[in-house]
Amino acid sequence: MIRSLSAWVTLALPRRDPDVTDTTQRKLLRWSKCAVWILIGLVTLQSVLLVAGAWRNDRQIEHNMGVAQAEVLSAGPRRSTIEFVTPDRVTYRPELGVLYPSELAEGMRIYVEYDRNNPDLVRVQHRTAALAIIPAGSIAVVAWLIGGLVLTGLVLLERRVNQVDISLDNQLLS
Repeated sequence: MIRSLSAWVTLALPRRDPDVTDTTQRKLLRWSKCAVWILIGLVTLQSVLLVAGAWRNDRQIEHNMGVAQAEVLSAGPRRSTIEFVTPDRVTYRPELGVLYPSELAEGMRIYVEYDRNNPDLVRVQHRTAALAIIPAGSIAVVAWLIGGLVLTGLVLLERRVNQVDISLDNQLLS
């Protein structure tokens, strides 16, 4: 299994064979492989940064935490707007909403944890960056699956181009 995966990765890497004439088709296939690898890497990096950013926000909140009761003004799966009052009687409506907003409904009263130095950084109480791991990981896995399929198609196409070139070379030599 590991050997076949290693062999596939070797074929999927964009390499130029110095013994073979570098045709336009081969260049396009090589650049296509490069583009796919770059896209997979960027999506994976984005997923890692998403989790790292959530973790950093959590650490910042935990470093100087305040707790308050909040009212959900609008709710959505990715963004919910809230309003809360701090102990010094200042009302805040964080511009970017609340972190980890799933399962909230408009009008709900919830407890939130916020950074007292930056009250715009708010999360639903007892929710952490661990909630970001599954969505970010899922995005990375899907990117690798789709990228793997595209690279497999490019490897098969490259084999077909090589077979056509070999048969043409044999016909010319005959």
